[in-house]
Amino acid sequence: MPASLKPFEKQKYLNLETFRKSGEGVKTPVWFAQDGDILRIWTETSTGKAKRIRRDGKVRIVPSTSSGQPTGEWVDARAVVVDKPEDVARTEQLFKKKYGVMFSFLSFINKSRKGKYISIQVRLA
Repeated sequence: MPASLKPFEKQKYLNLETFRKSGEGVKTPVWFAQDGDILRIWTETSTGKAKRIRRDGKVRIVPSTSSGQPTGEWVDARAVVVDKPEDVARTEQLFKKKYGVMFSFLSFINKSRKGKYISIQVRLA
């Protein structure tokens, strides 16, 4: 594990701060899975965080509680939206391994709504 990602080890949530055109930050607690030096987030393609990251990949992240309360220090990072099927499948596989039945259940419910999913890949800046 890269030393700089150590604070995220064994964490279930991170708080992801994306930025509006105005520069105003929007903080969202999310599940994530580590894949080497990448933190992956699985989300629907039409979410606000995905739209903001497509416009500007500058983000900040911090380990957090499920409600978004930071449990560490904020760090600058870069995020990209990836919609290639193999990348989305890899993210889904990592989430199933990390979150188990809870992810599988939520994934089933969300997919029944026919939403399209993407992978947000975050690297420390």
